[in-house]
Amino acid sequence: MVLDDRAAAGRELAERLRGHAGGVVLGLPRGGVVVAAAIAERLGAPLDVVLVRKVGAPDSPELALGAVGEDGVVVGNPAVLRHFRPSARIFAHAAAEERAALEQRAERYRAARRIQPVAGRTVILVDDGIATGATVRAATAVLRARGAGTIVLAVPVAPPQALATLSLLVDEIVCLTVPRRLRSVSQCYADFSEVGDDEVLALLRRFAGVPA
Repeated sequence: MVLDDRAAAGRELAERLRGHAGGVVLGLPRGGVVVAAAIAERLGAPLDVVLVRKVGAPDSPELALGAVGEDGVVVGNPAVLRHFRPSARIFAHAAAEERAALEQRAERYRAARRIQPVAGRTVILVDDGIATGATVRAATAVLRARGAGTIVLAVPVAPPQALATLSLLVDEIVCLTVPRRLRSVSQCYADFSEVGDDEVLALLRRFAGVPA
């Protein structure tokens, strides 16, 4: 399956999420927020973000050693860590760099905007695609610590291995396409244009008046 773009993927996911119309929709910046906005619009739900960042391998930054998230969350990616075997110092240094970048993004995204409450609520957690699942693991850790009631993971594309692992962390998964061999998330989109912070902020402002 080739998806037109992130917004189209979000609309298709929304049709499969009608039973969760009372939930809050949280996107993973940046591309995941575009998908999440399309879902939130169809469901009439509030939109927010969960801030996470991938911790890349030193010589192969596209590979996730793990991820950092809000509230001090740090998770490792066991399969990649076993392969690269970075020292604790190298991992800690890489995580600290991503933590600093995350805090800068938080200052911009959270300015004059309160975090959507999730305690006891159904949360629809959205990304534009999953490769290893490290950032989603960090996001679920953040949400569990904040007391989320039910976590529904909604993604357009993900490999079966990642979904099997993530199914242990969330309550439900809705995924449009599950390719056995996924070289990159972009291969499943006709348009996978880069998403900037300004676009994310514009979407968040658009949903600022939706009741929590």
